[in-house]
Amino acid sequence: MTMVIGDSKEMGLGAGFVVPDTNSFGQTFRDYDADSERHKSVEEFYRSNHIRQTYDFVKRMREEYGKLDRVEMSIWECIELLNELVDESDPDLDEPQIEHLLQTAEAIRKDYPDEDWLHLTGLIHDLGKVLLHPSFGQLPQWAVVGDTFPVGCAFDESNVHFKHFKENPDYSNPKYNTKLGVYSEGCGLENVLMSFGHDDYMYLVAKENKTTLPSAALFAIRYHSFYPLHKHGAYQCLLNEEDKENLKWLHVFNKYDLYSKSKVRIDVEKVKPYYLSLIQKYFPAKLKW
Repeated sequence: MTMVIGDSKEMGLGAGFVVPDTNSFGQTFRDYDADSERHKSVEEFYRSNHIRQTYDFVKRMREEYGKLDRVEMSIWECIELLNELVDESDPDLDEPQIEHLLQTAEAIRKDYPDEDWLHLTGLIHDLGKVLLHPSFGQLPQWAVVGDTFPVGCAFDESNVHFKHFKENPDYSNPKYNTKLGVYSEGCGLENVLMSFGHDDYMYLVAKENKTTLPSAALFAIRYHSFYPLHKHGAYQCLLNEEDKENLKWLHVFNKYDLYSKSKVRIDVEKVKPYYLSLIQKYFPAKLKW
């Protein structure tokens, strides 16, 4: 199901949502050049990520983790498991993950009260980060979090810390280093391999467990870290018409995903019944992970 929406002026996007000036560290959002110990560790993370995320690596990881044979648990059980983790790639956040998930969901809910699928998308979009947990093999951070990008074609210079791609074997491989690489113009993102991580993994979990969320929700889950596309407009040559429609909703979603990273606290027990009802509406009681 493709959901068609108007442009941001027609919708009055986020009319009630006030974008804060600074993140939870008191700095501007997504500032990867700020001089701090956290930013140094973030750059080191991206160096590892950009060197190791190759076309062959992604194919291998999708095949292995796409089996969904590790555990069966509910969405809320996964949220509680994720709460033990902190994302090392994020320069804006050091709160437990459940804080960010509920901040995102509640901000969306306030501005889009009738789009319950979008509220739930805000809640579950980062659940793929359970790949960092010991019960999932405790994958290294560079294989789970951070901005995502296509593999199998040239790395676009809009990717954060682009210089580190020069050490990636695919960078100098003529099969993969042209604009389209192994793909064709307008082939659709569904046919493009993205760097492996929590986005693609949660998409696989939702899809294979037969969620009834609309395609725009799955698109937001799968590409919410694809900043070169939705922030910089790169890789447009790979998009098909359905991608372009879903991208409008992704732009809506990402405003809340990024700018809700603040010190606003959410009363988990107060909002939990509402989100449990949405989970029941769109997902089975237990999912394969």
